[in-house]
Amino acid sequence: MRFDFRNYISVIKALKRNKMRSFLTSLGIIIGISAVIIIMSVGSGAHSLIANEIQAVGSDLIVVLPGASEEDGPPAAVMGISITTLTLDDVKAVERDVEEIADVAAYVSGAATVTWQNKVDDTSLSGVTSNYMQVEAGNELELGRFITKEESDTITKVAVLGASVAKELFGSMNPIDERIKINKESFRVIGLMKERGSSSFQDSDDKIFISITTAQKLMLGINHISMMRAKVVEGADVEFVLEKVKSTLREQHDIDDPAEDDFTVRSSEESLAMLEDITGALNYFLAMVAAISLLVGGIGIMNIMLVSVTESTREIGLRKAVGATSSNISNHFLIQTLILTSMGGLIGIILGVFIAFVISLIVNYLGYNWDFVISPSSIIIAVVFTIAVGLSFGWYPARKAAKLHPIEALRYE
Repeated sequence: MRFDFRNYISVIKALKRNKMRSFLTSLGIIIGISAVIIIMSVGSGAHSLIANEIQAVGSDLIVVLPGASEEDGPPAAVMGISITTLTLDDVKAVERDVEEIADVAAYVSGAATVTWQNKVDDTSLSGVTSNYMQVEAGNELELGRFITKEESDTITKVAVLGASVAKELFGSMNPIDERIKINKESFRVIGLMKERGSSSFQDSDDKIFISITTAQKLMLGINHISMMRAKVVEGADVEFVLEKVKSTLREQHDIDDPAEDDFTVRSSEESLAMLEDITGALNYFLAMVAAISLLVGGIGIMNIMLVSVTESTREIGLRKAVGATSSNISNHFLIQTLILTSMGGLIGIILGVFIAFVISLIVNYLGYNWDFVISPSSIIIAVVFTIAVGLSFGWYPARKAAKLHPIEALRYE
C-alpha cells in the first residue's frame, strides 16, 4: 500500500474541520487501550503485593489449614468454608514430633468490640499462642510484654493491643495495666505492638491479641483452631519438613490414605506460586474483557468513516474526475482511520499509565507494599490492538469510497 505526502495533508485538514467528531471517534480506542494497560498494571501490582507479603512473612514458613484441597487448588478454609479439623493437640504433636520445626503458632480469630471508659472501637480479635512473635516476622513490641506460655494455655484475661486500637482508645496515653472490656469481658492490657501497617490484605494494627485458650473457651465457644504456622529450622529442607508435618498430622488424625487428608499443608513458596497462577489467569481474563471495548471503539470508527465517505461523495467524484485513482481515494480514508486509531492509542497509553501510577500511589498510601509496574507486554498488546483495529475497521469504508463511480458521485445530493 503506497501513501503520498499529499494524502497526509488532506487527511489532517479533514480531521481539523471536525475536531470534536475526531476526538469522539477516538474515544472508544482511548478507553479500551487505557483499560487494558490499567488492568495489566493492577495485576502486576497485585502480584508484587503478594510476593512482598510472602517475603515479609518469611520463606521458611509452613502453613497448616483445616480442610483438604486439590494439589494445586486453594484449601477449603481459604474459600470461606468453616472447617474444624485442626486443634491445639495437632499443634503440640507437630512441636513434639518434627524436630526441624523451631516454633509453631496457632491462631483463631473473630470480631470484637473493645471499650475503655467512654471510648469504643470495633476491631479484630486474634487468639494466639505465646510463640506468635517468634513465628510472625516483622512484629515488635512498643511497650510491655507479649502473652506467656502459661497464659496461652489457660483462661487468662490479658490483652496486647495493635497500634491503631491503642490510638483509638488511649490516644498518646500509655495503655499498660489499664482495664478494657472486650465483648463485655474485662481484660488487663499487658502490651502494645509497634505500628506495622497493612499486610496480608488487612490492617495489621487494627487487632487485639489474647490467649488462644481464652479466645476459644471464653470469647468464641470453640475447640478448633483456624490455622497454624510453623517456622522451619535454618538450613533444613522445607519440602522434607513439609512431608514430615503431613505424616505427623495423618498419624494424629488416624489417616492411612493421603487422599483422605482433612488438612492442607503448604510452604509459603507454594502459596506464592498458587496465588501467582490465580492472579495471572484473572489478570489476562480481565484484560480480554477490557479489549472488548476496543472492538466497540473500532465499530464506532468504522461507522464514523462510513458517514465521512457519504459526506465526501461529491468531493470523491471531483477528485476522480481530475485524475485521482481508486488507490488514492482508498489511501485517503485508510490514513484517516489509522491516524484516528493511532491518536486514540497514544492517548490511551498515556492515560492508562497515569491512572495505574495514581492507583499505586493510593494503595501505597493505604499501607500496602504495592509496586508500580507497567509491563512491556501491556504496551505491545496496546500497540498491536491499535494497528489491528485501524486496519480492520478502516478497510471497508476506504474500499467503499474507492469503488464510487465519478459521474454518480458528482450527481450525489
